[in-house]
Amino acid sequence: MTGLTRRLSLHDAVGIGLGSMIGAGVFVVWAPAAQAAGSWLLLSLAVAAVVAVCNAWSSAALAVRYPSAGGTYVYGRERLGSFAGYLAGWSFVVGKIASCAAMAMAIAAYVAPGRERVAAVVAVVVVTALNLTGVQRSARVSRVISSVVIAVLAGVMVAGLVGGETGAQGASGELFTDAFSAYGVLQGAGLIFFAFAGYARIATLAEEVEAPERTIPLAVAITVTAVLTLYAFVAVLTLVVLGPEQLAQLPDPVAAATDAVLSAPWVWAVRTAAALAAFGALLNLVLGVSRTSLAMARDGHLPAPVARVSARGVPHHAELAVGAIVLLLVLVVDLRGAIGFSSFGVLTYYAVANASAWTLGGDWRWARTVPVLGLLGCLVLASTLPWPSVLGGVVVLGIGILLYAVTRDRRARART
Repeated sequence: MTGLTRRLSLHDAVGIGLGSMIGAGVFVVWAPAAQAAGSWLLLSLAVAAVVAVCNAWSSAALAVRYPSAGGTYVYGRERLGSFAGYLAGWSFVVGKIASCAAMAMAIAAYVAPGRERVAAVVAVVVVTALNLTGVQRSARVSRVISSVVIAVLAGVMVAGLVGGETGAQGASGELFTDAFSAYGVLQGAGLIFFAFAGYARIATLAEEVEAPERTIPLAVAITVTAVLTLYAFVAVLTLVVLGPEQLAQLPDPVAAATDAVLSAPWVWAVRTAAALAAFGALLNLVLGVSRTSLAMARDGHLPAPVARVSARGVPHHAELAVGAIVLLLVLVVDLRGAIGFSSFGVLTYYAVANASAWTLGGDWRWARTVPVLGLLGCLVLASTLPWPSVLGGVVVLGIGILLYAVTRDRRARART
């Protein structure tokens, strides 16, 4: 089998990482996180960042060892066994389906306030229709979208510092007005983790980047540092301008904070950037989930019809199934619920990645400390999410485990 060509430079890898991470999460995650952490939102951001760094480092180490598509679905299978790989794949699919719903609702919150569910349904239908035609977002488009988003947010921050009105609607006097709650801080961190998802995309490039042993860890470090810096600025902007109580109630906090300190054109620039980021993320997420579902169906983990591919080379059954489930979610859950459920699934996915990285032993730097810290961080943040998200996540994981047991005989027959 011919391998992929190593054409991607460090610049390319960083660009893809930024395009994968900087999506709609930066525009919507602060409200539910502030509802949990209150004035201690920045501490939640720091905790989420530590866990994200550990997850990214473990994923990078595994990608160097296993330079093939599939991510933790492959790492878990190779290092911990078939069930661990399946659990990672199942968690990825259900977590990212919830992310799709959150992205659709993020589009609606910024472009159609008051009509969120109708606008979210339209967004899902449009993206599903585009994907059925074979449309895919390239690495160049990812860089363009992330560049636009970064430029708008940087412009807002500079304009606010230079010419904005101070003391608008937000917290006057003492910022830390509520008591410290470790549980609230951890729950806020789990919700903010939603905005960090995407750095594993760099790890999946191991077969296509130049000098992966050096390029992947460096690209991960640069990307996570840049994103954390940007998120810290946005968190400070929304928290200081709006205050924790008002911030916790708003579905479009970045636009509201911008409106408090700058003129209308800046507000519309933020709304446009948020919609663009969410649409690009939704398109990319549906593509990724449908392809992972296709791979799992081919391995016998999901119903066989999901693995069917159209004459155009599009996994149309998987696309339609994902689109239908996302449509149902946007009709029955709110944005905070979608973010929480998504975080639960993705944290479970990375828990498997850290457990897999731990088995690498002395083959890589900080072989024991990083994966242990990442594993514990994932488990703690997942367990402290809002209880409906935890309960729903546990139920869906249980369904996945049951499905694995039911299909075991069928997979055994297929191998013989």
